[in-house]
Amino acid sequence: MSTARGVARDVLVRVEDGAYANLTLPEALRRTGLDSRDRAFATDLVYGTLRARRRVDALLAPQGRRPIADLDPPVRAALRLGAYQLLAGVAPHAAVGETVAVTPPRARGYVNGVLRAVSALGPPWPEPAGLAEGLSYPDWIVERLTTDLGADPARAALEAQNAPPRLTLRPNPTRVDPGALAEELTGGGATVTRGTVAPDAVAVRGGGDPAALPAVAEGRATPQDQASQAVVAQVGAQPGDRILDLAAAPGGKATGLAERVGDGVVLAADLHPGRLRLVAAAAARLGLGAVHPVLADGRSLPVPAERVDRALVDAPCSGLGVLRRRPEARWRVPPPTPELLALQVDLTVAAAATVRVGGILVYSVCTLTAAETTGVADAVLAALGDTYRVLDPPAAPWVPWGPGALLLPQAADTDGMFLLALERVSGAPRPGR
Repeated sequence: MSTARGVARDVLVRVEDGAYANLTLPEALRRTGLDSRDRAFATDLVYGTLRARRRVDALLAPQGRRPIADLDPPVRAALRLGAYQLLAGVAPHAAVGETVAVTPPRARGYVNGVLRAVSALGPPWPEPAGLAEGLSYPDWIVERLTTDLGADPARAALEAQNAPPRLTLRPNPTRVDPGALAEELTGGGATVTRGTVAPDAVAVRGGGDPAALPAVAEGRATPQDQASQAVVAQVGAQPGDRILDLAAAPGGKATGLAERVGDGVVLAADLHPGRLRLVAAAAARLGLGAVHPVLADGRSLPVPAERVDRALVDAPCSGLGVLRRRPEARWRVPPPTPELLALQVDLTVAAAATVRVGGILVYSVCTLTAAETTGVADAVLAALGDTYRVLDPPAAPWVPWGPGALLLPQAADTDGMFLLALERVSGAPRPGR
């Protein structure tokens, strides 16, 4: 019979092998007979262990005979799982004994000895060797954000992303209004609050597996953070609009735009066929015929110049604003490279060419580095010259950030996000002019 710790150990092994926790864990839980309490416990074990990996490794390393990196993945996962529980305040007899029970039999003695040695260290636990170890991030992330944001905002942002995120839903206005959705979820036993950054958003505690919620399964709502919902709102889609959504997969923003355009068109362009199928599936679930998936390299678009009313470039980025919901990403993502920064600029400039005079262009990234926010924004403005003007940034809790606006994760319990909103004021020069 499955246990919460057994499921967590298996998921941790798969994530270490390259899987994504937000996809692997729900799939694993659906195959078990665990009740809601154990499912929640397994979720905390997986996400908590992934977030705390550097901190728990620092506790484990002096206690074992072999380097952690040299252990078999199931053994390493069990040790990290047990050490995380000890740090989180689980009683030592349960944290150690129950974790040993889901360890491969040949390694149970070793795991038992190491975890018992760790349990003898605290609480209080040994002081971490610096901020990066204490908050459990790679050095480069802490150093980069401290430089780019300032010491106090950076620390607050990193601390905020060590907290579990709320489930936030975007009501599908073609099928339900926010009040009715909130009432439905409350009737199902969830705790519900309305959005602050995105007023129509519905934040949920205790709702369980998002995919299993009737409102999601039946296309009346979509899981989407308030920061992303606010980016969609900034595009200002109107009924009948023709909109380009560049780098559109997996489709959260494309479908959000489609819910607003009525009989308009959302061209959802992406380079990857498999990811583009996710866009089509999301649109089908919501009953949105306005979404038209387009397989294309965003730097060479099959869209005539000055033909769309609005364009959104939600560019590939380092993702440092969404680490609370993608905890393994902190151990995988490298610093932004010159190639990535050039891609962000090129995609935005290419999208800009498709927007008509009087239309709107929005560049957004779910990250917080200066290079990917103000750096790209300045490069885009230099490339576009006087064909575009900068629009006013959205209101607080967004803060002006260079020519755009930044939403820090600690400001309103959302993902971190940057956006730049522009209006086209003149067309491209014509030959012979």
